[in-house]
Formats: sequence, structure tokens, C-alpha cells
Amino acid sequence: MGEQAAAATAGIDSRLEGHRVELTGYCYRMLGSAFEAEDAVQDTMVRAWRNFDSFEGRSSLRSWLYRIATNVCLDMLKAGNKRARPVDLTGPTPLAQAALNPLPENTWLEPIPDGRVLPSVADPAEAAVARESVRLAFVAALQHLPPKQRAVLILREVLAWKASEVAQLLDTTVASVNSALQRARATLADTDRSAPESANPLDEEQRKLLDRYVAAFEGYDMAALTALLHEDAVMTMPPFDLWLQGHADITGFMLSIGAGCAGSRLVATEANGSPAFAHYKPDPDGPGFVPWAVQIIDVSGGAITGMHCFLDTPRWFPLFGLPDHLDAA
Repeated sequence: MGEQAAAATAGIDSRLEGHRVELTGYCYRMLGSAFEAEDAVQDTMVRAWRNFDSFEGRSSLRSWLYRIATNVCLDMLKAGNKRARPVDLTGPTPLAQAALNPLPENTWLEPIPDGRVLPSVADPAEAAVARESVRLAFVAALQHLPPKQRAVLILREVLAWKASEVAQLLDTTVASVNSALQRARATLADTDRSAPESANPLDEEQRKLLDRYVAAFEGYDMAALTALLHEDAVMTMPPFDLWLQGHADITGFMLSIGAGCAGSRLVATEANGSPAFAHYKPDPDGPGFVPWAVQIIDVSGGAITGMHCFLDTPRWFPLFGLPDHLDAA
């Protein structure tokens, strides 16, 4: 009997864990925080485990888990906090006025590794929708929606649920779901969420552009970097509210306040469905390099349009499984 119970327990665990990645993606889109999303999914798993005997297969396991996860996220969003990018809060700062003013952690939209939110799917079109829907600009736009509208839009337009399925999950009517979706679409239409164009996998032109970016950044060659940046490119640096626009201000900042980044190294990673790099600065205490930022790069029209540098490395580097030191070699 003990072995049967253990096998049953293992079977439940396996069935629940099979949904973890897609649930994390859903909760991340709802909450805008990698860590809150993982907390929400863990809470979902615990609730599902405790109530598994009462599940009884009245709906699919996936639908049941999404219902639990939605309720968890809606509870977490009752505090009313909306996460944002620096570009959502203020206008760009002229280089002459640049100052590094940090804001609390819960202000900011957070990055997340692709592997934690993008399940493996065979359909290229489905995979492309999933990647687009975790891009920083899209997740930031979702934060402008009331929580239930946010859930409706994600379930209907990202996950392709039927209106009747969403109505059942939210204990409401199909008419109410359709109305919420229309209002959500109208709000997003008024929100700047210009999407980068990076493909998956990156095409040859994009790979070459990123290779040139790495060479220019590591060589701290501002002329070469300027040639790669769109004239209206932006650079953000959470937890600081400062953001810069235009290659002149970006390179000017890198040569002044940001001059300590000279001699850095970039290690490729993936975040938010976009090209990304772990940025290591020279170690001030000896040879090698130490964590400085996770950079997420926006690419459009053959140029780099965004450099989003998340500086809270004690949180980000472990989340991305990145080493806390690079050897000088």
C-alpha cells in the first residue's frame, strides 16, 4: 500500500509539473514579475495538490490549473501595484541632467529567462505568438489593463482559448468576456508597444548585427556602437528611473557616468523572447569580471532600437543560471 501511495503521489506531482512552464508564462504576463510569477505558480501547485481529490476530472487538468492560477494572480493584484518600464513613467532624460535615482524594486517590470516561460511547442506560429507575448513592451502594455481584462486578453489572444472556456474559468458570461476583450483591445491600441523584429532563430543579418554590437561594446568603441544604434534608440537601467534616447546621449553616458563599463564582457543568453546578454564588468578587486547587468536588446529595421539593462544582479544572475565571476581568460 505504501508503494502504491508513493506511486500515486509521484504521478500527481508529474502531472502538475508538466504545466509549470506555461503557468509561469501566464502568471508572468499577469504580474510583470519573474519572482512573483514563480511564487504564484508555486501557490497554484500547492492548492492543486491539496485539492486534487476533489478535482474529479470535471474539466481538463490544464483548465483547472489555469482557474487556480488566475485566482492567485487576481488576489496578488488587489494591492493595485502596476509594474512599468522607465519609459512608461517619465520622458527621456537629457545627458546633461542624467542622475541615477533608484526606485523601489516593485516599481519595475522584471526580465525573465525564456526557458522559464516558453514551453516547447511544435507549431512555429504558436511559438512565435508565445515569444511576442513575453516581450518587455507587450508585458508592459498589459499592465495598463485592469486585472480581469488582462486575464481575458491573455487567455483569448495569447493562449487562444474560446470565449466560452474563459467565461467558465472566470465564472462569468460569454458576453461579459467579449466585452472585456473589446475594452482591453481598445486600451492596448492606445498604448505604445512597438515590437522588436528579432526572429527565432535569429536570421543571419540579426546575428551579424549582434556580433558587431558585442564587438563594439566590449571594445568600448563608441563610433562603432553609434553606427549600430537607431537614431531614436533608448537605453534603460532599472532600478534607476533614468532613461536615455538617441545614440548621442547613450554613447555620451557610456563615456561619462557609465565609463566604468569599459573593458566589459558580454555573454549571450535569452530573455523575454529577445536577444540578451549577461554583462560583466572588470573586477575591481582582481583579475576577471563580475556581474553588472542583464541586457535585453531590441532590434528593428536592421538597427538596435533598445538596450534594457537590469542592474540588480544578485537577483537576476542566479535566476538566469549565470556564473558570479568570469575568469580573465
